[in-house]
Amino acid sequence: MQLTPDDIIVFTLAGWEVNATIVNTWIVMAVLVGISMLITRNLRPDVPPHRGRTALEVIVKLIQSQIEEVTRNSARHVMYFSGTLFLFIALSNLMLVVPGFSPPTSSLSTTAALALSVLVAVPVFGIASGGVGHYLKTFIEPSVLMLPFNIIGEFSRGISLAIRLYGNVMSGAVIAAILLTVAPFFFPVIMDMLGLLTGMIQAYIFAILATVYISSATAESDHPALKREDKS
Repeated sequence: MQLTPDDIIVFTLAGWEVNATIVNTWIVMAVLVGISMLITRNLRPDVPPHRGRTALEVIVKLIQSQIEEVTRNSARHVMYFSGTLFLFIALSNLMLVVPGFSPPTSSLSTTAALALSVLVAVPVFGIASGGVGHYLKTFIEPSVLMLPFNIIGEFSRGISLAIRLYGNVMSGAVIAAILLTVAPFFFPVIMDMLGLLTGMIQAYIFAILATVYISSATAESDHPALKREDKS
């Protein structure tokens, strides 16, 4: 039983073993880019929207409304980041139904990379919103004695994000594999359906938590440049 796609070596390139995590990650990214290019190739005001464009607009509006509910503010500057995280994780988990495809989110290296991107994004958005001084000041609030605890809390966010997503996706794949040996024609279908549902929920939770962390870093100091961007 393969617990992680890291153990599946797809091919060797110049002595480097390329595993299924890397290959499947590029497949997911290629699918996302391909669909986006296909839908937006005739994106002009004088061209009536087709079904694909309408579906894409519905998805974008849903993501934007969810982020605005969390941040209680205009969400365009956060939507590009959190929306991309959601679409990548959601499509990775949805492609579980493709025979032979192992979601890259069932690899700890992928979830750690996603969590690391959130850890980098939080100070970037925080500094862009209020400046370096304001962001660093948040580490000594409400008292300077809280400095080590705030630093630990900042890193624990990334660790919890990575472990939560990895644990849920990987455990679902393991349970489905176990049930496949018990009842090969019945339980796997049910587990795949539950896997799709939990995969979408995990994508939602990951993107919302990333939005909450960024929102907390930009709170009380919305930069005029970001406000202008949101209004555009």
